[in-house]
Amino acid sequence: MSSNLRFQVVEEAFKKQAIEVVAPSERPSEYFGKRVFTRQKMYKYLPADVYAKLIDVIDNGARLDRSIADAVAAGMKQWAQEMGATHYTHWFQPLTEGTAEKHDAFVEHDGKGGMVENFSGKLLVQQEPDASSFPNGGIRNTFEARGYSAWDPTSPVFIIDDTLCIPTIFISYTGEALDYKAPLLRALHAVGKAAKDVCQYFYDDVQKVQVNLGWEQEYFLVDEGLYSARPDLMLTGRTLMGHESAKNQQMDDHYFGTIPDRVQAFMKDLEIQALELAIPCKTRHNEVAPNQFELAPIFEECNLAVDHNMLLMSLMKKVARKHGFRVLLHEKPFDGINGSGKHNNWSLTANRAARGGSQQENSILLHAPGKTPEENLRFVTFIVETLMAVYRHNGLLKASIMSATNAHRLGGNEAPPSIISSFLGTQLTELLDHIESEKLNSSLFTLHASLKESIDIPQIPDLIVDNTDRNRTSPFAFTGNRFEFRAPGSSANCASAMIALNSAMAEALQSFKKRVDDKIAAGENKVAAILDVLRDDIKTCKPVRFDGNGYSDEWVVEAARRGLDVEKSCPVIFEHYLDPESIRMFESTKVMNRKELEARNEVKWEMYVKTVQIEARVMGDLSMNHIIPVSTHYQSQLIKNVQGMNDVFSPERAKRLSMRNMKLIEEIAERTERIESLVEELTEARRVANRIAGIHQRAIAYHDTVCPKMEAIRNECDHLEMIVEDGLWTLPKYRELLFIR
Repeated sequence: MSSNLRFQVVEEAFKKQAIEVVAPSERPSEYFGKRVFTRQKMYKYLPADVYAKLIDVIDNGARLDRSIADAVAAGMKQWAQEMGATHYTHWFQPLTEGTAEKHDAFVEHDGKGGMVENFSGKLLVQQEPDASSFPNGGIRNTFEARGYSAWDPTSPVFIIDDTLCIPTIFISYTGEALDYKAPLLRALHAVGKAAKDVCQYFYDDVQKVQVNLGWEQEYFLVDEGLYSARPDLMLTGRTLMGHESAKNQQMDDHYFGTIPDRVQAFMKDLEIQALELAIPCKTRHNEVAPNQFELAPIFEECNLAVDHNMLLMSLMKKVARKHGFRVLLHEKPFDGINGSGKHNNWSLTANRAARGGSQQENSILLHAPGKTPEENLRFVTFIVETLMAVYRHNGLLKASIMSATNAHRLGGNEAPPSIISSFLGTQLTELLDHIESEKLNSSLFTLHASLKESIDIPQIPDLIVDNTDRNRTSPFAFTGNRFEFRAPGSSANCASAMIALNSAMAEALQSFKKRVDDKIAAGENKVAAILDVLRDDIKTCKPVRFDGNGYSDEWVVEAARRGLDVEKSCPVIFEHYLDPESIRMFESTKVMNRKELEARNEVKWEMYVKTVQIEARVMGDLSMNHIIPVSTHYQSQLIKNVQGMNDVFSPERAKRLSMRNMKLIEEIAERTERIESLVEELTEARRVANRIAGIHQRAIAYHDTVCPKMEAIRNECDHLEMIVEDGLWTLPKYRELLFIR
């Protein structure tokens, strides 16, 4: 790319205007779910008995009766065709962090030489896509390509363009999960049952416990022309080189600022299409870094929230191109400024039997404080057991959010550190300390037959909302009625973190109930038994509680002393999936077996290697074909200038006047020489790593030998960017990528 073309791209980007977006004439509430087969549409298009059976499956986990599949499929097809759909697809989430779909038309031979529209229950419930080309970690051989996608009725079908999309799980021929949804559904079932059992200590009419998830999606927008002029952005999603802009986010003037017109138009268009797909978009704003933004929905049931997030990420990319943007979902597309996360706000809700009130009135947030002593005992129980889950499996939770891309983000610029700890705030910390020290005992908590009765006990504080400022360095912070898991990356599938967290929570609750039941069976009072177990657990999980500065070097030392995982190598962190306690936990909760865990780790190591390998290749290409030629061309101009000085001035004066240029000539020579040498070393490091047979050790070699070479090359390139004349530099700079919108 010539320098003139770079300036042309920049000039064109500045000229772009916002595209007018015509909103539907209805209010958002009227077109919400327009392209989704909602319950209202189920009721309209399905026979009454079929509708009742399907709702029982969705709400109560009843087994799907295959006999109703044809009727459901017929109703779906009628609705979809009325909406203009001509195809259908099983929409699933393989281990690639994206989604997959194979479109088939609603047609079959009619036996008379023609075609007929058809969509049977068999096609709705199950399909057989080729499984060999998806990551499987060795579960399937290439010559054993069969895999199955099976309908998940708890997540409603929807229409994208002309295609009916059916959310499904994806499993191998032998039954192992090859996706994120299957183990997520198992984890949600496990924690739901365990939480319901514990709730029986406090409420005898709990029918179901639901997991809630509210994700916050951070992202960058970059002008499409500038994006296309950066091969590293196109091929890796991040800038592998680029010196910081003189102004970036240090003024904090972008955060919550006025949204630029082009971005506003994009957001409006995105929200309209998202709302039509029943994605309940609620919040939008400028984030801290220039050209960084955030979108957040209303909380939803966890499985549906995960599906909606995956759908939204795909929709964002599509809508952005319409507006002349590219969405960057990489966790750290720009060095030296904020990266992008996907904060997972997680909580549990107990649904009680109808007592005449609204559905909301019959629901209890289990992580929210109550108005009575007994409700606060329930609150403390679920807080402490959450901490137990995080403490016992802090390494696994770290592995669940770790990736080659997220590793660049964690530990700085407002991203939490990779050490998993929990911030509770002053009020809740003091309460747990009081219980641990027996300053609050069983006499202060009384379980009544009727929870309408309230006892005024001054020793128990009003637990409404934590009154302490938030700790943005905490990866797992309590925020009043939920926990915010801030470590997941912006490009990740939320399911990865949710599988680990909900499985760990299920195990913690199962252990809690068994120990309490044992004490009750031995004759201890119920409340005293609960408090005894809670005291033990408060002491046990205390190392994971940390309210201080997670960025400090002292915390790393202290965390290691407490027994928390402080490992920084991404491939080594993945090993926690195969820890004996992790395998025991996943198998006891029936979420995943050893074979599935081993396969997933193989996939994680393979994805890590491929990610770094691609980056290394792109960096080598950019260095040799962009950076060095541009730098040496500028160096030649400087040499000519020095030679001209000698022709015009006396030797002494020419030497004095050329002194600065001589220094630049020498520095360019030294840096380009180092780049050439480092690129050769980088290539050799890749060759050596690629010869390692085992993918685990190969991933470690890439982390230990390839990544450091890339950092060294970047350092040299970034210095050259500040030396070379701006008009010659071929790659759009940070000031252009971040401030043109």
